Amino acid sequence: MTRPLELADPTLLHQAALIDGEWLKPGNDAIAVTDPATGETLGHVPACGKAETEAAIASAKAAWPAWRAMTAGERCALVERWHALVMDNLDDLARIMTAEQGKPLAEAMGEMRYAASFIKWFAEEGRRVGGKNVASPERDRRIIVMVEPVGISAAITPWNFPAAMITRKCAPALAAGCPVIVKPSELTPFSALALGELALRAGIPAGVFHILTGLPNDIGAAITASPDVRKLSFTGSTRVGALLMRQSADTIKRLSLELGGNAPLIVFDDADIPTAVKAAMASKFRNAGQTCVCANRILVQSGIHDAFVEALGAEVGKLHAAPGMESGSTIGPLINAAAVDKVSAHIADALDNGGRIVASGSGRDDGPFVRPVLITGATPDMKLASEETFGPLAPVFRFGSEDEGIELANDTPYGLASYFYTQDVARAFRVAERLEAGMVALNTGSIAMEMAPFGGVKQSGLGREGGIWGIEEYLETKAFHIGALGF
Repeated sequence: MTRPLELADPTLLHQAALIDGEWLKPGNDAIAVTDPATGETLGHVPACGKAETEAAIASAKAAWPAWRAMTAGERCALVERWHALVMDNLDDLARIMTAEQGKPLAEAMGEMRYAASFIKWFAEEGRRVGGKNVASPERDRRIIVMVEPVGISAAITPWNFPAAMITRKCAPALAAGCPVIVKPSELTPFSALALGELALRAGIPAGVFHILTGLPNDIGAAITASPDVRKLSFTGSTRVGALLMRQSADTIKRLSLELGGNAPLIVFDDADIPTAVKAAMASKFRNAGQTCVCANRILVQSGIHDAFVEALGAEVGKLHAAPGMESGSTIGPLINAAAVDKVSAHIADALDNGGRIVASGSGRDDGPFVRPVLITGATPDMKLASEETFGPLAPVFRFGSEDEGIELANDTPYGLASYFYTQDVARAFRVAERLEAGMVALNTGSIAMEMAPFGGVKQSGLGREGGIWGIEEYLETKAFHIGALGF
């Protein structure tokens, strides 16, 4: 029994995989997709494996010559049409996302707009791709640097942002002239399939856009083993990213890996408290804390500690945990029981080691729901200091000097995002240059946008998505030397 969704266009909801422009229906080994808020079954998708992956790769290989031969303007016109269709269907796309992922409907709508922004950006950026002439050491020689699509590209995407992580990878690939094969999370495939439906409606040819549903092991192994797949982009855990990197070694794939994080948020004594609190709320509690760039550790300098905690606690108390479709929901369910167990373990460990809950939100606190909490007295030996909580728990650490704050912030193998708050311009530059992260934010909790590079250092991955850097990940550089020109 599956639960129907109230969609204006029910044909956006596909219980199928997309291979070579055709919808492959599930068989006896179908995978159930459930609403994390209720446990209800929303539908089923095929458990694709090696055979289906190889079929998608063969289809993409056949489609690539014609797709890359199109002019940039022709390709990007289709990508821009895809953007228009996404914008025309925002309500349905947001409802699908909330149903399968759980985030409040307003957040789902925000993610869909964010996802669409990447399609629009790369539809425009793809028209500007070009090479350059290089000064030659000889009068009768010319050197032209050409850029060409890297080839068939695969994207393995997570459940926490089931639309944006697809468009951030696929829009630049398509604009650059690469066919794409998407493997969405088995927990949230319907958002991906709806985007695939709209890509077909936009006129993106069969064979250029594929969506493989199912469990990751067989699909990932077939993708990494194939010499025809030249590029792999993955967003997920560091453990899985390292595995994919090892598996891709034999075929020397180009990789983009956006992996785990342990983001610090540093509040210095001279920070503007309302600004820091607003940004901390946006960073920490977006998507119930289930983001790779959320503030996992809030570090507050002693002189401002108590005032900041009081102000932040007042805002945490306004949060309300409830199903994403309910009015007033600001914190949706966590994705599954394992996520709830991890957050609960981090809270229990913090309390056992001297932490104290000073504020909490309202609403549900059962099943997949965890009320947001603010804990003070956090210390580096607690689990929440070294592990990514991925939930609505905000721990506050107290520090003394600027050097101590920076050392605490960098005391992690990860380096995805860092946030800090100060009104001292000299300190702003000192701290920004010392923080070990691919993205650093001063006096803001927002760092993810279509025109800026997104990615990490250390064990948070390699490569960048977004901006001009995002499309360069899907382009190869070729040096074309022309000699004996006779003049």
